[in-house]
Amino acid sequence: MTLVPVDYGHHGSILPERERDEGIMWPSFCKIHTLCLGLAVLALLVLVHNFYQLENLDHDTGLKWLIEDDDQQSSSQATKIPRKLYCGYEHQVLSKREQREEDSLFAAIQWPKPPKNKIPFVRSTDPSHSSFVILNPHMHFRVGDQLEVLVYMKDYEGKPKQYGGDYLQTRIHSAHLKAGATGRVVDYQNGSYRVFFTLLWPGEVTVSVSLVHPSEGIQVLQRLREEKPDRVYFKSLFKSGRVSETTVCNVCLPGDMPVCNFTDLYTSEPWFCYKPRKLSCATRTSHYKGGYQKGLLTSEESLLFQSDVNIKVPIFSGGPDTVIVRSLGHAEMDNLERSQSPDLFPSGYYYQDEWRPRTQWIQHFNKSSDITECLQGKVIHLFGDSTIRQWFEYLTLFVPDLVELNLGSPKNVGPFMSVDIKHNILLNFRCHGPPIRFTTVFSSELHYIANELNRIVGGRNTVIAITIWSHFSTFPVEVYIRRLRNIRRSVVRLLDRSPKTLVIIRTANVQELGPEVSLFNSDWYSYQLDTIMRKMFSGIGVYFVDAWEMSLAHYLPHKLHPEDIIVKNQLDAFLSLVCPPETYYSLLRGIHNQMWSLLL
Repeated sequence: MTLVPVDYGHHGSILPERERDEGIMWPSFCKIHTLCLGLAVLALLVLVHNFYQLENLDHDTGLKWLIEDDDQQSSSQATKIPRKLYCGYEHQVLSKREQREEDSLFAAIQWPKPPKNKIPFVRSTDPSHSSFVILNPHMHFRVGDQLEVLVYMKDYEGKPKQYGGDYLQTRIHSAHLKAGATGRVVDYQNGSYRVFFTLLWPGEVTVSVSLVHPSEGIQVLQRLREEKPDRVYFKSLFKSGRVSETTVCNVCLPGDMPVCNFTDLYTSEPWFCYKPRKLSCATRTSHYKGGYQKGLLTSEESLLFQSDVNIKVPIFSGGPDTVIVRSLGHAEMDNLERSQSPDLFPSGYYYQDEWRPRTQWIQHFNKSSDITECLQGKVIHLFGDSTIRQWFEYLTLFVPDLVELNLGSPKNVGPFMSVDIKHNILLNFRCHGPPIRFTTVFSSELHYIANELNRIVGGRNTVIAITIWSHFSTFPVEVYIRRLRNIRRSVVRLLDRSPKTLVIIRTANVQELGPEVSLFNSDWYSYQLDTIMRKMFSGIGVYFVDAWEMSLAHYLPHKLHPEDIIVKNQLDAFLSLVCPPETYYSLLRGIHNQMWSLLL
């Protein structure tokens, strides 16, 4: 800004008067000129500073929406109230409908707590002192009957527990038949539990009950989820020329250090990295899992997480643990297995190592040619974590004509693509966006599922399968709800513009647990996220593959990445949704007729 002197020379009538006062006016005029010039320079400096801030996205800009500054306390006050840091989920603006849904989701996963914050270890649940009993074990059971079991919990002193909140996993099984199904647990919150099983096959059936975590351990897991969401930390590499730096990243970063704001522009999913000291935020090249925090528990708390003591330890029966089940007639069996209720429990069971859903017909795809015929002419998108990557790997390995293309992607990370040119099949896998605990993922490949869905045209030959849960277990539930809300919004849009698109949700699954894994990926965390996933995707026209029951009901040891026989059964359920039996057989008839027409 430049101050230009005003020339009144063309106004002859006032010029002489101004000339007389010239000696008085010029000193004041110079002062004004100097003041304005100073203000102009100051404004320029502020402008340059703001550009610098925008470029580097430091703490004052990147974290502004993450920090509650206690109503901007006046600098004139002698004592400044310290700022309270919040994660981004705290600042979501929810509609009334979204708030009601969130409240109902929290109600669905509400878990009973011990009466006190700190319970001595000897008063915690001891599975070796606890027991279960089958009600009416000598009753004449038939297929379809309900079997009820009572579980009584005791502490390490052998005293009955007076409150609930223990996490149990239950199943019935017949080893010689390779049959199994899960049970439904009801917590009476007085130290006793009732388990309901549906008897789904004839013969001798055994009951198994396991304590996954005592209620006192669940209380610790709840605390860690709310207070230590950064116990798994991530890093990013920033590189320009020969200069490289690595910084810590997460959904929320503590402290006042400058940060790079990588919040997604379309979904508003927050992601931050501490800003490199020498490089700009634009030089980020990759993302990877940094590691796991240590020393999360006190010595007393660590006693609640001991292998072979109170993590996935069997509870034995105080009497018989088996019942004999008589068979039904064929018509009765057909009626039993044709229920259309989506809330039917259990959703299915194993028999002869094959999964039999109770809410849909299933076709077992035992030959690669069967899979090829089902997927012919289709584009399949698999989005999520490594548990759905198993589907990609199994199909690519099992179907000879599916050839994986070399995209130069990091091993186990992706994106991956397999193509069957002869049968016009395209199979894709892409991992979900951060947080994701993979080894190196290129920054350019950090895609959010919601954004990917928005780019898909869809149609009757488009199949989409999604799973997202394991990498969110350490975060407050609101972070997960927001991610699913974004994905669901994109799914609804996709089905609105292309109603014949098939969208399938693969649920969570159980896994092996030890003292350390329990603090980050406990089945209890997964169970809570799985409950939310099912509720949020119900009623919008998508289908489920119940990987949770399929992993829990099977006789093999629990694994984060289940064995091939379980993956095969998951894919049988998936492919039966892609090609329902009536459609499948119609397809086979069409191919058969084409072959005969060619021969004739």
